[in-house]
Formats: sequence, structure tokens, C-alpha cells
Amino acid sequence: MNLSRSSSRRTTALVSLSAAAALALAGCGGSSGGSSGGSSGGGGDKPIVGLITKTDTNPFFVKMKEGAQQAADKAGLTLQSFAGKQDGDNEAQVQAIENLISAGAKGILITPSDSKAIVPEIDKAKQAGMLVVALDTPTDPADAVDATFATDNFQAGLLIGQWAKSKLGAQAASAKIAMLDLNANQVSVDVQRDQGFLKGFGVDVADQAKIGDENDPRIVGHDVTDGAEEGGRTAMENLLQKDPGITLVYTINEPAAAGAYQALKAAGKDKSVTIVSVDGGCPGVQAVKAGQIGATSQQYPLKMAQQGVDAVAAFAKDGTKPQTTAGKNFVDTGVTLITDQAQPGVESKDTAFGLQNCWG
Repeated sequence: MNLSRSSSRRTTALVSLSAAAALALAGCGGSSGGSSGGSSGGGGDKPIVGLITKTDTNPFFVKMKEGAQQAADKAGLTLQSFAGKQDGDNEAQVQAIENLISAGAKGILITPSDSKAIVPEIDKAKQAGMLVVALDTPTDPADAVDATFATDNFQAGLLIGQWAKSKLGAQAASAKIAMLDLNANQVSVDVQRDQGFLKGFGVDVADQAKIGDENDPRIVGHDVTDGAEEGGRTAMENLLQKDPGITLVYTINEPAAAGAYQALKAAGKDKSVTIVSVDGGCPGVQAVKAGQIGATSQQYPLKMAQQGVDAVAAFAKDGTKPQTTAGKNFVDTGVTLITDQAQPGVESKDTAFGLQNCWG
């Protein structure tokens, strides 16, 4: 989820957040004529598909845009892409949908910055006859869109929770856990990863749809990161002040993990604390290989976007709508636990596999 994943690749170091801010509504057109800021920009009579991501500097969303462009070119569609200034910029996404409605787009692919607040605008797009597909982050309610192509984020969290419990062994019963979440909005991806991790580790989560209501003494506390390196560092510093004896850190994504690692290293605790995360970006997998992250759940943004564009192409052709994965209310694009410290009973792949399938 997604989620902010701004980074620059380093071979054995963790991801560094780019200083460049994403441009609001930065329209980047398809290769066949291109578009800008919601205009068709020379796309001719080709149907328009819109891609609206949370940011445009985040490698996860860069890869998503790459997949969308590849699929649009293959299907003969014109891609118009938009992004917010930062994760949580709902207003930019509202304006992007308005632009796409005005442009007569056949469909929209969106990674919602605010799963609830964007729903009224999505309703407008559907009333205009557009297919609306959520990528990575479900809307709230999930059926506000025609389909969701995403990682099973609860499963992603569950895997790293199970792995951490197994790795800590007997020490899991007395672990001190720092929870580095996304933001205060309780976006569905944030909730699912957080709650999946806790369940995998054996914590009673109380209301599975809510972050922070568990009553387990092992939880030192929750703090927010905005899915960014700086936020992860600050959140980790805050929680270390609360309890310097933290032994396990859950992070919403790998940039947050990068910041957490930096804070732990500055405090001389990087060798004694285990970090787990979700993303599977190349810098994050390198961090797993270097031992800075213990395990991460890898997701596949290129696949999400390609399948989403294919769904819009099919809808534009004959009105066909995508079918969900059996037993789920979304199209599951897969998740794989990546670690070089395999644990009994927890299915995983090593970093060699992770690097072959990573992004960013």
C-alpha cells in the first residue's frame, strides 16, 4: 500500500527518502500522444484510463505507473496519471477524478489516500459510466469500487507476525513491541497490516477493524510515520523514549523501517532489535539481505496496475467487469515473505528470490 515508499537504491543500506515532493495532480500521459493534468493531450480516439496514486515519487507507485503504461500501450488506451502531494492528500485525488470525468475516461485506477473520504467522488465517476478499480488500498466500504486489485494486506502482516514469533521463540512471551503505523486516518491497508501482524504474533487484537485497542502488555505503543523514512525515525525515537527496552519493531512499510533502523542504530540498539516490514522493494530486500530488516512481505505493484488496466480495457470493449479471487472480496495479486532466516512452519523465500522480483 500501500503507502509512501520514496527511496533511492543503495546496495546494503536501507532506503533513503527522496527530498523531492510529489506534484499535485501531476498528469503524465501515455506514450501514444501523452496527457497532462487530465486533458487527452493528443490521445486521439483511444479510450482514456486514469491512474491516481498517492504520490509520484514513491518507487511503489512509480512501478505501478510503469505497469499501467505498459498495459495501456498494449491495449491501445491513453493513460492519464495523477498523484497527490503526499500520502493522505485526498483533495488532490478528488480533483483528479473530476478531471477524468471531464475527459470522458472509460475507467479509473486509484490508490485511495483516504479510503472513506474519496467514496463520494468515486460514486460520481461510476454514475458517469466509468469502471473504478482500487489498487493496493481498498476503499471503505470495499464495494464502493467495481473491483480491487491488491495484496492481501492482512496476510502480509500475518506472515511477518508469525515469522517474528517463531524467531523470538521463548522470548516472544516477554517481547516489547513498537508499532510504527501509517497515520491517524486508520486507512484499510494500515489497519490490515497492523492487525495481521499482531494476530500472527499471538496478540488479541480486540476489534480487528481498529488499530490500537489491544490490551497486551507487550505493546509499548503505536506511533505514526506517514510511511516515510523521517517519520519512521521520529516514531522510533518517541517509542524508545517511552521504553528503551524495545525488542521488536513492526513497520507499515520499508521507508518507515529505514527510519526506525537509523534511530535504533543511533541508540546503539540495531543489533538487539528485530524489525519486520511490508513492501518488497529492492532497497528493502537489500536491507533484509544486510540483516537490517529481519523479514518483509513482498507485494507486486506492477502486476496490480497491469491487471487493473486490462480490466478497464475489457470494460471499454464490452462492459465486462472483473471477478474477485475465490473466497475473497478482491483480486489477490499475491504476497511472499522474504527472509534469509527461514522459520519452521512459516512459508518464505530468500533474498535471492526477493531481488529477482523486487521493484524500485
